[in-house]
Amino acid sequence: MLIRRALLGLAAAFAVTTAAAGQEAVQPAPAPANPKVRIETAEGPIVVELYADKAPRTVANYLKYVDRQLFDGATFYRASKPPNYAPNDYGVVQGGLQNDPKKVLPPVPHEPNSQTGIKHTTGTISMGRHAPGSAQADWFIVIGDHDYLDADPKDPKKTPGFAAFGRVTEGLDVAQKILGQPVDPKAGVGAMKGEMLVKPVRIRTVRRVTP
Repeated sequence: MLIRRALLGLAAAFAVTTAAAGQEAVQPAPAPANPKVRIETAEGPIVVELYADKAPRTVANYLKYVDRQLFDGATFYRASKPPNYAPNDYGVVQGGLQNDPKKVLPPVPHEPNSQTGIKHTTGTISMGRHAPGSAQADWFIVIGDHDYLDADPKDPKKTPGFAAFGRVTEGLDVAQKILGQPVDPKAGVGAMKGEMLVKPVRIRTVRRVTP
């Protein structure tokens, strides 16, 4: 009887250990960290975390350009601020390939922030576009909060907003420095008129940041 009880006890202990091991085995793997890129400009570096977990299509599109080194030699060419506003703490700086036919890839489907939840607050990076779904290789960094760039969740067709897809983690001061560069009051068309930099700021490289 004593031997039988001992064997039963061992069997029960083995079952508990096996169950615990099984529970450990099925624990989900931690989600991969969002990728980061380092934008080396003539004014200094800007590091951006790309929210692949929230805007996967837009991030995948951006990384195609990064991995093929297509942004190398591009520029920040636009600095938008309210008229007669002197400080560099509110506005937008835009960079990219300016529709260079030798480098642009097919447009990416629109991911409005009414879906992603990424608001256009200070440091947000977002895609430039004409109509929704036309974004390719031009993007902008927001300095200050710009909720007018957000989609209207009540009427996203009328106000689709822009596709935000990440945020600056280092070098926001560099973006502010670019925002303060002189603009040509006669250059540009439409909404960009008077916002084109006299001397565009060169983007030397854009590379993934390795862990």
